Amino acid sequence: MDMSRKLLTALVAAITFSSASFAASVSQEEYDAIAERIKPVGDVYLAGAEPVKAEPTGPRDGAAVYGMFCTACHSTGISGAPKTGDAGDWAPRIAQGKDVLKDHAINGFNAMPAKGSCMDCSDDEIVAAIDHMIKGL
Repeated sequence: MDMSRKLLTALVAAITFSSASFAASVSQEEYDAIAERIKPVGDVYLAGAEPVKAEPTGPRDGAAVYGMFCTACHSTGISGAPKTGDAGDWAPRIAQGKDVLKDHAINGFNAMPAKGSCMDCSDDEIVAAIDHMIKGL
């Protein structure tokens, strides 16, 4: 048993020193080539934790903005949000004028965050989402 322990210790030491010697002998070009071969091919994110672009991605219509950002609150009336298509909820807001609606939607108001948390939406896209929600009232 004592001989096998010595042999195992010698083997581990030999592997450790040979790998350290190999690492020291790798040139920068070889190191870069190895790093290129083993780099990740993609990223994994939990649902809802994807990175958000800070710049506009292009004009989206009101239905697309509503479906992506507004529907969670405005379809159910969470925290007093006026429900989509509900004339009773929207009448007092519409009576204040389109400029007030636009200002509240872009800058936030009460429980609603600025731009409904669509930070890459343009002001025109936010207005299109408002138009979508009040269409037909």
